[in-house]
Amino acid sequence: MKAIILCAGQGRRLLPYTESSPKCLLSLNDKYFIEWQIDALQEVGVEQIVAVVGYAAQRIEAIVSKRYGDKVSFIYNPFYEIADNLASCWMAREHFKDDFIILNGDALFEPTVISTLLSANEFPITLATDKKDSYDDDDMKVITDGTQLLSVGKKLAKSEVSGESIGAMHFNPEGAKLFKDTIEELMYLPESLQKWYLSTIDQLASQQHVGTCSIHGLEWTEVDFVQDLDRAQQLAEKWSRK
Repeated sequence: MKAIILCAGQGRRLLPYTESSPKCLLSLNDKYFIEWQIDALQEVGVEQIVAVVGYAAQRIEAIVSKRYGDKVSFIYNPFYEIADNLASCWMAREHFKDDFIILNGDALFEPTVISTLLSANEFPITLATDKKDSYDDDDMKVITDGTQLLSVGKKLAKSEVSGESIGAMHFNPEGAKLFKDTIEELMYLPESLQKWYLSTIDQLASQQHVGTCSIHGLEWTEVDFVQDLDRAQQLAEKWSRK
């Protein structure tokens, strides 16, 4: 099993905390954000980890390699300032084979989230989702029919929304090929530089290739804004006590 972490961006919405350090190197209870992700993956048996880096790439590589050695490899995305994360996926496309996981670099989660995602294998591609009482414009919302994903995006009608993506998904070999082929086709279009990779998942969902896996009740958080850091710090402190 392989995991690909998308952490090429700076995280400008977290300024001033990311003024001289990328989001993945924010410190949470004496451990870097990306270390929390790697440790959670390794705890459930994911041994091959690839980080797609961009902003402060050499610093990330030095810090991560010092602790994990060759257990984590890196892909440099030189387009991180002008492109969204679909381009990061395109840079990593040669790793899209067999079984693998993609994680957003801003998702903090307990290890059980990953093991729960890996246990769901009804569809070629499986998106981990959660639900809450209300959703804002920045949430990556989903519409489902049972466990089948119908649509994913930020601009979905809130009256139809059934949950949100938590920034983690699993691909089996069939799903890996579908994802790779679709991305390679899309990257011929100039507008794809400004697209999230979940726009590809939305396209594949319309072809009935994507399912969902609820992790409701498990602990996780997304860190996009300064106010999210408090929640992330609380989780890190709680997990450290365990």
